[in-house]
Amino acid sequence: MRRLLVGLTLALLAGAAQAQGYAREGRTCDGYPRAPIETIKGLCAGLVLAPPPAGLPASKRTIHLPRTLLALPSGDLLVVDLGIWDPGRGSVWRLTPKPGGEPQLKRLLTRLDLPHTLAVGPDGAVYLGEMSRISRFDPDAADPQATLTPVVTGLPDNRLHDNRHPLSAFIFDADGALLVNVGAPSDQCPPRPGEARCAEGERQAALWRYAPEGPGKWAAEPTVFARGLRNSLALIRTRAGAIVQAENSIDVADPAWPPEELNVIQAGGHYGWPYCMGANQPAPAWKSRKLACAAYRRPAVLMAPHGAPLHLIEYRGAMFPALQGRLIVSLHGYRATGSRLMAYALDDGGRPTTAKPLDLTPGWRAVKGRRPSGAPVGMAVTPDGAIWVADDRNGAILRFAKDRP
Repeated sequence: MRRLLVGLTLALLAGAAQAQGYAREGRTCDGYPRAPIETIKGLCAGLVLAPPPAGLPASKRTIHLPRTLLALPSGDLLVVDLGIWDPGRGSVWRLTPKPGGEPQLKRLLTRLDLPHTLAVGPDGAVYLGEMSRISRFDPDAADPQATLTPVVTGLPDNRLHDNRHPLSAFIFDADGALLVNVGAPSDQCPPRPGEARCAEGERQAALWRYAPEGPGKWAAEPTVFARGLRNSLALIRTRAGAIVQAENSIDVADPAWPPEELNVIQAGGHYGWPYCMGANQPAPAWKSRKLACAAYRRPAVLMAPHGAPLHLIEYRGAMFPALQGRLIVSLHGYRATGSRLMAYALDDGGRPTTAKPLDLTPGWRAVKGRRPSGAPVGMAVTPDGAIWVADDRNGAILRFAKDRP
C-alpha cells in the first residue's frame, strides 16, 4: 500500500523540480496581475501571491503550502500554511490584499501540526483544525498564539503512515454540534484472512459528532454521525441545511474508475467505503466477500474519476449572478480530471443535482512557459463577491473576479 504515498511524493517532487510559476503577461484581472488560466466567459484569475515565473521550491517560499482561506469582514484573509508534511511545521497568516502590489503578510500562529480547516463558529470566534485537535483563537489579539485554546482533542494522530489521511476538516451543524472528518486508516483496507469486515475502518472513515455543551464547549467524547466515507476534507452545510460531502475515492490505476462522489449525508448512514464505490459497485479488494452494495447509500452525484475534491463552497456573492446558489468544488488531482473549479446546481433543499456542472477553469493544466497545473484547495468569497483560491502545490493565492482591467 506504499504506492500511493510514493506516487504523491514523486508528483510533489516533480513539481518542485520543474519550478514553473505563473507567467506575467502585462494584463490585469480586476486590478491584479492576470494569471494565464483559461476560464469561462466573464471570469478571470488574478495573482495575489505567487512565486516568480521561474518558480520557487516550497522550502524557499514565505508561505510554503497554502491550503485553506477564511475571508474576514475587513477584506483581509486568513491563510493556513500546511508548511510541509511534518508535524509542528504549519502556520496561519493574515493577508492584507494590495491590488497591483505585493500583499501584506503577518504570521499569527506557528508550530502547528498539519493544520487545515478554518471556520467561524456559532459564537463568532475563529476555529482551526489540526491533525489531532480543533482549537479556537483570536486573529485580532495582540498575540494570537496566546489565545489558541483546544476545544476538541483526541482525534486520530495518523501522522503520515502509508495511505492514511491525517488532515481534519469540520463544519458546525444547525444545533452547534461539530461534525469532524476522520479519514480512513488506509486506501482500501484489504481484508485479512478470515475477516468479514474492515474493523479498523468502521470507526474511522467517518464523520464524528461532538455534541454542543454550551457556548464554545463540546462533548469530550464523540458519536459516529455517518460512516463509510474515505476522506471528507470537502464538507459543507448548505444554506438550506443539507450536509454535503465530496468523496475522494480509492486510488487505482484505471483512469476511468472509480468516480469521485457528492454525497448528501444523513445521520446514521453508511456510504460504502471500503466495500463499494461510485454507483454502488464492489471495490476490487472486497469482491470475493460478495457484500451487498445495495445496503449502502448511493451518491447524489457522480463526478469525474480521480479529480480529488478538497473543498466546497456555496456561492452567494454579488459579483457573479450566474453562480448564485451553486456549489463550487475545487479539484486538486494531478490527473487530467483535476486542476479545475466546477460549479454544481443545488435544488431547493440545498442538495446537488445531476444537471451538467459548469467548468469554471477549462484550461488550468500545465503549459510550459505559461503556467503550472493548478492545484486548488481552499476557497473563500470576500465581501465584494470575488472567489479566492489557495493553490498549494504552486505556492499561489489567486482571486477569480469579473473580467475587467
